[in-house]
Amino acid sequence: MKKVAFVTGGSRGIGLGIAQHLAQNGFDLAINGIRSEESVMEILAFLRILGAEVIYCQGDIASSEDRKSMLEKIKLHFGRLNILVNNAGVAPKERNDILAATEESFDYVISTNLKGTYFLTQAATNWMIEQKADNQNFIASIITISSISATVASVNRGDYCVSKAGLGMMTQLFAARLGEFNIPVYEVRPGIIKTDMTEGVTAKYDKLIAEGLTVQNRWGFPDDVGKAVAAIAKGDFPYSTGQVFMIDGGLTIARL
Repeated sequence: MKKVAFVTGGSRGIGLGIAQHLAQNGFDLAINGIRSEESVMEILAFLRILGAEVIYCQGDIASSEDRKSMLEKIKLHFGRLNILVNNAGVAPKERNDILAATEESFDYVISTNLKGTYFLTQAATNWMIEQKADNQNFIASIITISSISATVASVNRGDYCVSKAGLGMMTQLFAARLGEFNIPVYEVRPGIIKTDMTEGVTAKYDKLIAEGLTVQNRWGFPDDVGKAVAAIAKGDFPYSTGQVFMIDGGLTIARL
């Protein structure tokens, strides 16, 4: 029986790169997004061509009702969930200096990136624990996509950085709590990845990369993150719960 992975924000950008590699590595998929199912039919068809059985779970992870309904849809269709990939996230609608940032922006970013992810993970892991109780051979894990912004300060988007730093602690907490159930928990921190989220700052990062911002002199791509997540999801790092995987081209290496 194939393992089932739930990828939030899986219909575009980094999430789609992850979904593609999971499909290629033998996983069936539940893909979440806020767009209508009709608008992502080509994407779902592409993933099915790769060999995965795919369902679409439309919903906003910031909504407790949506989180519940998405997990219920997975349970009804597949009857199981092995891997939760927490990828969905939002950027601030406007980049503002932290001395001028608004509570509205803070609440918007935190409610999705941190609060929504935290409570989706809580609900998913409680279900995984139930599945473990029914079958001791059941394999499960949690993989959260955060960002180098968990430790790299950007003073014009403090709310985003705080949300990603919170995901780092969330990973540690769930790793510690789920150890007794043999459910490993991992964090993946991408660097500068070429997606629609970074489209508006392409010129800025083109210049910084050319000037040596990263050790590997190029942008990262969703494919880079997808390869790493697939390796983790396959179980290639069984003794590394709570660990952070950097997919940043060496950006965070301290250099003189």
